Amino acid sequence: MSFQLETTRLMMRPWDESDVDDYRALVGERDQRALSVERGDLMPTVENIRARITTQLAASGQTGLALLPIFRRGEGDFIGYCGLIVGSASVDEPEIAYELLQRAHGCGYATEAARAVLEATIATGRTRLWSTVRAWNAPSFRVLEKLGFDRDHVSTQDDRGEMVWMTRALP
Repeated sequence: MSFQLETTRLMMRPWDESDVDDYRALVGERDQRALSVERGDLMPTVENIRARITTQLAASGQTGLALLPIFRRGEGDFIGYCGLIVGSASVDEPEIAYELLQRAHGCGYATEAARAVLEATIATGRTRLWSTVRAWNAPSFRVLEKLGFDRDHVSTQDDRGEMVWMTRALP
């Protein structure tokens, strides 16, 4: 998969040290939403985020798959990430994953970024792509449906509820 992707409005590239604060804000925002509380102690440390980036870069080197930070081209600001992971799938049939800061929701950025990743995945010759989505995540289902994903099955992996497995055959 190409680690440099561009669309009309977005640019994606590998993580680097300058992304630590932005990634930390995204993870902290997610944790706040997930717990539905406003506690300052949920923010991950800078060291924790650096370790996550290091782990992701090492995994990318081994698998050829990557989560890429997303930046709006005109503004140059970080709005989230999108890319491929092994996740609950495999290197040959990876998962597409994406997450945006709340301020970037509802603008079509997730669909645009995921479409660029989908096209880059097709260029690798893979035949299928997966995504796992929590049953409550209606916006992610809309993104995946726009990209031609279909529901495959539902599982319960942990106490956070049902996980819906979506798949898309690639040409």
